[in-house]
Amino acid sequence: MLRDLEGLLVVSVEQAVAAPYVSGRLADAGARVIKVERPEGDFARNYDALVHGESAYFVWLNRGKQSICLDLKVPADAAVLAAMIARADVFIQNLAPGVIDRLGFPPDDLRARNPRLITCSISGYGEEGPYRDLKAYDLLVQAESGLSSITGNGAGLSRVGVSVCDIAAGMTAYQAVLQALIGRARTGVGRHISVSLYHALADWMNVPFLQYAYGGKIPERAGLSHPTIAPYGAYTCADGKSVLFSVQNEREWVNFCAGVMGAPALAADARFTSNSLRVANRPALEERVREAFAAHPREEMVARLEAARIAYGRVSTMEDLTAHPQNRYVEVDTPTGPVRCLAPGAVFDRAVPQFGPVPALGAQSEDLRREFSPQVNG
Repeated sequence: MLRDLEGLLVVSVEQAVAAPYVSGRLADAGARVIKVERPEGDFARNYDALVHGESAYFVWLNRGKQSICLDLKVPADAAVLAAMIARADVFIQNLAPGVIDRLGFPPDDLRARNPRLITCSISGYGEEGPYRDLKAYDLLVQAESGLSSITGNGAGLSRVGVSVCDIAAGMTAYQAVLQALIGRARTGVGRHISVSLYHALADWMNVPFLQYAYGGKIPERAGLSHPTIAPYGAYTCADGKSVLFSVQNEREWVNFCAGVMGAPALAADARFTSNSLRVANRPALEERVREAFAAHPREEMVARLEAARIAYGRVSTMEDLTAHPQNRYVEVDTPTGPVRCLAPGAVFDRAVPQFGPVPALGAQSEDLRREFSPQVNG
């Protein structure tokens, strides 16, 4: 396993998703990550108990870390955190706005004492602006950022099915920390990083933002259909399963009509001879396509699409995903037994990596208190 960040110490006062995401990826890369939890633990431990007693989010985001429970309002515990930060390369926190400052750990002060330190604060709306003190959760930011307005279908708005704002913030913070580490290697000086859920997702919203700001175009909510290409969407087959496919050009349209629909004459229908005409006459086109797909089971239609070289994807259920033949897996130990997870997206030198265990609450508290005791280190 590659240990590119071995030797780096990361201290993270973290909870929920965004900060655990970035510290978890740093741990995956070989850094030593100390997860500082409140005495009752990161509340993400209790999001569910579906992974033989463990939380799915917690298992995914906290492998390879050490856990210590600290009550930072207690001077002795605050002193332990201070001793850890004094030796850290990276300090991450995502407490509620202003809390880390009130606890006595303002990032600017930490960096003044240790200029090599990289600090990373993750918040809902950033460190400035009129919304900076607002609490923020993923679904709130999906709505606030405009993502909800372009997600769903004609029947209404819809939540993206995973915590996309939290994950976007975690990904943004991870790349920013790696950039800061590269910069420190060149200059010897760390930096402060501020990442917010809103700004991370707002960056992802740039295409609809630019389309509206410069062209006055408001993207339509199209569900599993493309708003400007036809046919491009999901269609239900005779067995109740759906397949999503895309016709991208006129050559593909001719192949689709002949090889998938079994209706080569349809390609010459004056209503459908260009993409613009197909979009303009979408209701009539949709009726023909739905009828054709409803007459045959999904795997037969998939075979036709593949033979015609039409891009497609099955609309997978969770059962389908669990058995998907393209999956890669990693096994991670947890306090209640091993868990097989879907592997990260990147593979190095064609090897699926090995990861450390998910810690029980406070599993390393005693050892870490001893290691970072101010009396021992003073």
